This record gives sequence, C-alpha cells and structure tokens, in this order.
Amino acid sequence: MPKNSDRRDPGPSVKDKELYEDLRDDGASKEKAARIANAAANTSRKSVGKKGGKSGSYEDWTKKDLMKRAAEIGIDGRSSMSKGELVDALRNH
Repeated sequence: MPKNSDRRDPGPSVKDKELYEDLRDDGASKEKAARIANAAANTSRKSVGKKGGKSGSYEDWTKKDLMKRAAEIGIDGRSSMSKGELVDALRNH
C-alpha cells in the first residue's frame, strides 16, 4: 500500500492504519484512534461501532431517574433542580 506523504506512520502497534488515520483526521486523539483501530482489526469495524451507548441520553431519562442518579453520585442541591439543571449537573460531575 503506498504511503501518503503527508501522514505519519502510527507505528507497529496500530493494526488498522487506514482507520487510525481517518479517526485522527476526524479529530480523535492518538490514544482513542489507536484503541478503536485495534479493536476493529481484532473483530470487525461494524461490531466495534455497535459497542457502548447503552444508557441513552440524559434527556431521555425521567426526572425521577435523574434525581436517583444524582443522589447516587452525591450532587448537592438536586432536590430543587429542574430536569435541565439535573442533566447539566450530571454531565458536569
């Protein structure tokens, strides 16, 4: 495979160099791009894309569930927060 002169070789530890470079071009850190590229090389790109994202967005949660999660991680003032404030507090914790 011809090497593109404006790209640096990520080294021998990266198994899918093309995917690595695409992820770097999209703004991923070196570590994240290497982790994803290696996971894709070990299985398949399609199955790697399906991993994660199981809990959904906080906007989809009920206020009751947001309150419960805020209590679990110890967010102060949660009882007087609106749903939007709870979402912001959970994201910033």
